[in-house]
Amino acid sequence: MRFPPIRSGRLIPLVALSLLALFAAGCQREATPETATPTARPETAVSAEDRDEHSYAEPEKVVIDDLALDLALDFDSKTLAGTATYTLDWKDDGATQLVLDTRDLAIEQVEGQTDGGWQPLQYTLDAPDELLGSRLAIETPERNALVRVTYRTSPEASGLQWLEPSMTEGGELPFMFSQSQAIHARSWVPLQDTPSVRYTYSAKIASRPDVMVLMSADNDPAAERDGDYAFEMPQKIPSYLMAIAAGDLVFQPISQRAGVWAEPATVDAAVAEFADTEEMIRTTEQLYGPYRWERYDLLILPPSFPFGGMENPRLSFITPTVIVGDKSLVSLIAHELAHSWSGNLVTNASWKDMWLNEGFTSYVENRIVEALYGKEIADMEFVIAREGLQKELADTRSELQVLAVRPGDARDPDDTFGAVAYDKGAWFLQFLEERFGRETLDAFLRGYFDHFAFQSISTATFVEYAKAELLPKKQDAVTEAELEEWLYEPGIPASAPQVLSPRLGLVDSARLAWLGSEQLPPQSMTAEWTTQEWIHFLEGMPETLTLEQMSQLDTAYGFSDTPNGELAMRWYPLAVRSGYAIAYEPMSAFLQRIGRRKLIIPVYEALAQSEEGLAFARRVFERARPGYHPITTASVQKTLDEAKPKPAPAVTPPPESEVEGDTGADGTTPQAPPAG
Repeated sequence: MRFPPIRSGRLIPLVALSLLALFAAGCQREATPETATPTARPETAVSAEDRDEHSYAEPEKVVIDDLALDLALDFDSKTLAGTATYTLDWKDDGATQLVLDTRDLAIEQVEGQTDGGWQPLQYTLDAPDELLGSRLAIETPERNALVRVTYRTSPEASGLQWLEPSMTEGGELPFMFSQSQAIHARSWVPLQDTPSVRYTYSAKIASRPDVMVLMSADNDPAAERDGDYAFEMPQKIPSYLMAIAAGDLVFQPISQRAGVWAEPATVDAAVAEFADTEEMIRTTEQLYGPYRWERYDLLILPPSFPFGGMENPRLSFITPTVIVGDKSLVSLIAHELAHSWSGNLVTNASWKDMWLNEGFTSYVENRIVEALYGKEIADMEFVIAREGLQKELADTRSELQVLAVRPGDARDPDDTFGAVAYDKGAWFLQFLEERFGRETLDAFLRGYFDHFAFQSISTATFVEYAKAELLPKKQDAVTEAELEEWLYEPGIPASAPQVLSPRLGLVDSARLAWLGSEQLPPQSMTAEWTTQEWIHFLEGMPETLTLEQMSQLDTAYGFSDTPNGELAMRWYPLAVRSGYAIAYEPMSAFLQRIGRRKLIIPVYEALAQSEEGLAFARRVFERARPGYHPITTASVQKTLDEAKPKPAPAVTPPPESEVEGDTGADGTTPQAPPAG
């Protein structure tokens, strides 16, 4: 998954979810404990270090080898309903129970296949834990090879979003899509919802015939809409990579193995923006080995998608907010593609080891960007990411500043989705590159992806492999103490290599000159700036500016009306802090149009600093809520609920009657609009 940090610019949500799970109905025997604490699981031989604390599953006893779905997709009821059939691989000769993760699922029937056909099985659905959902324990005294669960999702499933036609680009057909990472797959399929379990899957999906249904599987570019769809995923994947979407979707190719699915009004712009996708695939293959997933397609989702991208195999989900017309934000595509090696192919065994997914991917992403767009651009992105990491560390608990998070330190797996996993992880790999040389590290990584292909591993497994296959390549290049510090100590080690960007240095000089003289940099300079340079220009501003300074910038560059979300997420908080009232109407429209958490949470956080701003934020949120994904809704609600506003506002926001969704700023014509 890719999303620069909320406080800087990488893509990482800092707001932990607090989604309240509801009681699921329809079980044969339902446990009714007095509290919502999940029933304790029996002790096993699995160590506390290895156990995935965010799943009830017991993969040391039995694992799902294959999943077959047969579901009806109903836009009217906003549900998926049908059966999930599991082919099981029993690991423990004494095990007679299958434990699955669920959240808000109505379990209607559980059956096991025997010589006499399908027979009912007894099961217990525990009361829900607010984070983990409900433990589904199925009694299997005959250790059935096949078990089938009939179930129905909730309209409020945390991993699904259902959009009315008015919330789509075309405005005629409804839209739905899933977001399974980190532990939301359990809200639409009962599963062993842990990255340590990988399985193949197939699916039959029935829907209304005027929408196209897609999954993270073998989507046929020539498929016709007929309401009856079948999918196969022959490569084993973990549950968080299972995905589904349905809507007014058409396909356009980029190459023989890559293309774009999108709404008709969006597809042409997306194909033009992401035209380099095939070259990205070839570049990564040259570095790290063959692409093993056959096709690589992009699905452009509505603006309510809560993240920048999601690396669902064969079908990356992509936010439309990176389509800005100049390819300045296509590093997100490089990131999601890189996951085809780091994350999808070699997967962290639990979310405690998130850096194995995101740190490796961020490093590979930067190598792709360098190969295609040059070292200057790659270095700028490294600098921006690391500046964001340093800011985030100031507000991050020390136990979450380590790459390998200890058991119990991340109550919510989303706690690990921060700049530490992404940017400290990538920084560590750059440290290894500096010590061993790029050629040696590339050979090691290629061997690593081959050796652990289609496996889920822990940090300890990586360390063991590195000690065997990398460290001996150059004796004393990295000491045991340095390795331990990078992986298990908070903060940034003193050994971290420093990347400088001369182009960002010029931006710093231009900003300082303006702050000192009120003379804006010449248009001949800013006309060539990329989004990265404009990001750096805004991020380096003082906490507040005068109204005159804000007006000067807005008149020159049109920041209040920018279509570039990366710039909007930095400009609007500055406008709030500076009392720049002109920005409030376009800010309101932005918050109601965009559901990507990384772009909107900083704006809500800034508004929540004052009582009047908080009241304004709540009014906007009520209007925006119907178009937000459940994950986004929970994050915004948490931000507003936990706000501690100051009584004196910087500016009085407009009254409720002026909170509209499609208004402009002050009508000025920007003289030198920023890239995108």
